[in-house]
Amino acid sequence: MAEMVASFVLAALISFAAILVLKHVVWLTTDGRRRRLPPGPLPLPIIGSIQAIAWRGAHRSLANLGKHYGPLMCIWLGRFPTIVVSTPDAARKILNNSDLAGRTVLDVWRAEGHSANSVIVQPPGDKWRAVRRFATTELFTKGRLDALQQLRQEKAQELVRYVFEQTSHGEPIDIGHAAFTTAINLMSTTMFSLDVGTHEVRSMAKEASRLAGTPTISDVLPAVAAADLQGARRRMGAAIRYGYRIVDEQFTRRRLDRDAGKPKKNDMVDRVIDKEKQWKEEGSQMNYDAVRGLFTEFFVAGTETVSSTIEWAMAELLQRPELLKMVREELKAVIGTKKRVDESDISQLPYLRAVVKETLRLHPPVSLAFQRAVAPVQIEGYTIPKGTNIIINIWAINRQSKTWVDPDKFMPERFINKDISFSGKDFEFIPFSAGRRICLGLPLADRMLHLILGSLLNHFDWTLPADAKDNIIDMTEKYGAVVSMATPLKVVAKCDE
Repeated sequence: MAEMVASFVLAALISFAAILVLKHVVWLTTDGRRRRLPPGPLPLPIIGSIQAIAWRGAHRSLANLGKHYGPLMCIWLGRFPTIVVSTPDAARKILNNSDLAGRTVLDVWRAEGHSANSVIVQPPGDKWRAVRRFATTELFTKGRLDALQQLRQEKAQELVRYVFEQTSHGEPIDIGHAAFTTAINLMSTTMFSLDVGTHEVRSMAKEASRLAGTPTISDVLPAVAAADLQGARRRMGAAIRYGYRIVDEQFTRRRLDRDAGKPKKNDMVDRVIDKEKQWKEEGSQMNYDAVRGLFTEFFVAGTETVSSTIEWAMAELLQRPELLKMVREELKAVIGTKKRVDESDISQLPYLRAVVKETLRLHPPVSLAFQRAVAPVQIEGYTIPKGTNIIINIWAINRQSKTWVDPDKFMPERFINKDISFSGKDFEFIPFSAGRRICLGLPLADRMLHLILGSLLNHFDWTLPADAKDNIIDMTEKYGAVVSMATPLKVVAKCDE
């Protein structure tokens, strides 16, 4: 009897599998939408083509697949098509098309309803435009950033003092940790005119950054999303709540100060409070919920990206001591006896700027940018249906051999006397993406990167620890929304006489 039951179950499973495969074959051969999509790995039932991708290092895996299938490639996440873009020309056509400027919303972004107030994942619309307009015309203007320059200079000097103290104790410096602490203090100073860079805040920002760029089972199989099988949405929710609480506390404190007649600080918080009455009277899409979401994302997007870039830059320079010497000599020639790097010095430091650009080219903080078609679009003879997800492989675009000589080699001199910027106009070099979805905080990130790296290099001579085997640095990557170093870079600083 037991054998009969087992045989029946086995036959039923085989029949079910056969029906599933047959339905899949029919779908492959009859789905007109698929026939108009770009080529890509053959999708399997249920899972699509995710078996063809090494998700730990997806930017490299997708780049290799792109070499076989072409600059526009289609992969399938379950039954959902995703277009992968791997070359500058293809990126230009995608990023300049407003109908492809939507945003993929991974399941973790829905935690605490955050996606409704997220400038990063909101679809193009009145609210999204209002938030971006406010940020670009009120928060990140040159005048407002210049007004808070002195506060950021003080944070950079705190970094120098921290390194000096560690050096006097004979301790190696964890570059990523030091840069992250400085970045979060620079960001909070610009936003709130004070530091909020506690250990808890740093942990929140790192956790959110790690989760934000990682697809889960819920993204491939939406039918099970409510179960949150991996707990990613729950963990993201905890990080978001913590970020909201910080923002709420700072706004509450500032409102009380202003009610008490204390003078304005003219930072981002004051600018929001100044505008709130006008927003309400005009019926604007801007409101406090939108601001809270925006400020929380500043913490995540503006700190881990900066600190990771600083760590990669130091790692690359330590592997090329002659280049480290060149950038330090430039700093000494320009800074001289002043002993402090100011933001106003950056324009006079072309080699430092070239080092930052080359680091961003090789190690873009966000290696994959996600967009979404909000209307059907024809590109290079292919049809991208409405609702199709799009991945811009920034890492692959920045390393195109047709564009760059020795694309995998760290060569800052390739940017000397060349008008190539990361502002989104040069599609062979888009570390902050381009088009309507270009990084909102780029003006501040630009200042922070040069100020932190310049301060570290100007005051100290850097070497690897004596126990570093063959002077080799582990360049293994750790993946998340930001691609950082898997092994923290710890180096020895010697204070200049």
